[in-house]
Amino acid sequence: MAELRNHSSAPNGGRHPRATEPATLFVTLGLSVVGAIIGLQILTTIGVTPNTSIIGVLIAILLSRIPLSFFRRFRSIHRQNLVQTNISSATFGAANSLLVPVGIPILIGLPNLVVPMLFGATMGMLIDLAMLYWFFDSRLFPGSAPWPIGIAAAESILAGDEAGARGAVLVGSAATGAIGSSNVFGLLTPIIGVSALPMAAFGIAFLGNPWALTMLGFGLLTRAYLPGPTGIDINEQLIPHGMMLGAGLVALVQAVLFVVSREREKSNADLINNVDNEGDKRSPTWEAGYTRTAAETRAALLKGTGLYVIAAIALAVLGGLLTEMSIGQTALWAVFAAISCVAAEFIVGFSAMHAGWFPAFATALIFLIISLALGFPIAAAGLLVGFVVSGGPAFADAGYDLKAGWQLRGYGRDPEFEREGRKQQIIAALLGLLAALVVVTLGHNFYFERDLFPPVVRVYAATITAGIDGSQAWKLLIWAGPGAIIQLIGGPKRQIGILFSTGLLILNAAAGWAVLAAICIRLILARGKSVEGSPLTIMAAGLIAGDALWSFGSAMFRM
Repeated sequence: MAELRNHSSAPNGGRHPRATEPATLFVTLGLSVVGAIIGLQILTTIGVTPNTSIIGVLIAILLSRIPLSFFRRFRSIHRQNLVQTNISSATFGAANSLLVPVGIPILIGLPNLVVPMLFGATMGMLIDLAMLYWFFDSRLFPGSAPWPIGIAAAESILAGDEAGARGAVLVGSAATGAIGSSNVFGLLTPIIGVSALPMAAFGIAFLGNPWALTMLGFGLLTRAYLPGPTGIDINEQLIPHGMMLGAGLVALVQAVLFVVSREREKSNADLINNVDNEGDKRSPTWEAGYTRTAAETRAALLKGTGLYVIAAIALAVLGGLLTEMSIGQTALWAVFAAISCVAAEFIVGFSAMHAGWFPAFATALIFLIISLALGFPIAAAGLLVGFVVSGGPAFADAGYDLKAGWQLRGYGRDPEFEREGRKQQIIAALLGLLAALVVVTLGHNFYFERDLFPPVVRVYAATITAGIDGSQAWKLLIWAGPGAIIQLIGGPKRQIGILFSTGLLILNAAAGWAVLAAICIRLILARGKSVEGSPLTIMAAGLIAGDALWSFGSAMFRM
């Protein structure tokens, strides 16, 4: 694997570039502030955040091509990975992890909770980042798992570094992705029913877990077409929410059992020692070991849960919940908040890892509904949903970034280099999140005073103020059963219950057709084998990059 070895070789005498090098630090701090502001602007004006992992890649590549000696060092694919990680973390952190929670207290008429909520959201965001770092490349969240957006980011960086045939394929497929995602296809609306094609969904289906993605596609189509002939509004009946609740609880139990099991693991070192002289000719999809042991993963789960409990208690005290609830109720709230955060983390993480989609906002809504059914007061429910929603995006986005770095560093074949590079990525991500915290702290009033709230905040606020009755709680419980059964059938390695429920939560028929069509093409061309390392991977990365670039550009134009 000469090609792989050339890309993954360690610079600087075997050491990974550091995120705190003066030049790198100067660039990433500046870009993270810009990224955070862009994230806030797009989320408040357009209502969504674009694929910032890919946008970060494109910015890093452009940076490396500036004809000045200062920027020459950014020709390193590993420094580009640090820049990409930083920008992505800042954008997602500011918009999804911080601004959304902070807006909730204002819309439910409790502006005095903004500061406590900012504290809780910051803690949730940072704990989730820490837990992803502790979990990544373990049996629970392997580096060898799909993480489709991460593969797309790595392929884009490699194509920008190499140019040549790889670059040509990437550029061509990126152009196709941008055209398909634009309004060029508006002329076909009467025929295919959409004005733009979901090219990112099409590309992701070539990279993710085919079982999970197939169920995602079926879920998307069920949500879109079931109401027509049946007259059932599955969203109003809380069918997606109930099924996700059941699937999520089973997934959490499966994850815990997976972590505590004592099955022997193969480390990367074990596998490398068993590679024969022909090993360099293998595909990069070799059966990788793990750089995190089972003992480390078990410790991570305990540490993370403990940190969430401590953060929830602190949030309850700062939010004045003791004045509205008894000590026993407050303790119950803190434990429920911590468990909700861990459960949401696994739901979002498994979705992102297997299928490149993560229903962070919808998952938080489920736990909000449960908190209302449990009878928690408005203030407690508002703080809980903000606390839960703060972590998922940080976890999923960091997973994509670490997957990109894992691939660029040689698929984990040099465990020491992989661990050092991962540490530097987490430092870069932390700098991005801290920059996001500063931007949101100083700038959230600018948006809220102009009534610029992310749309999902209005959904949370409306749900809290309307409350929930017993019939709605029963709907959740009834549909939790089928979700749990589907998740049990698929097992922890397929996550079909989580992904089918994810599809039910999203109204996007075109994405459903795109995913299923791509899965069929993939099965025909790859005959069931992994496509990683093949031209299909580069093509898929280009489609995702083109879609992200068009979405980002059009969002900036509309602001």
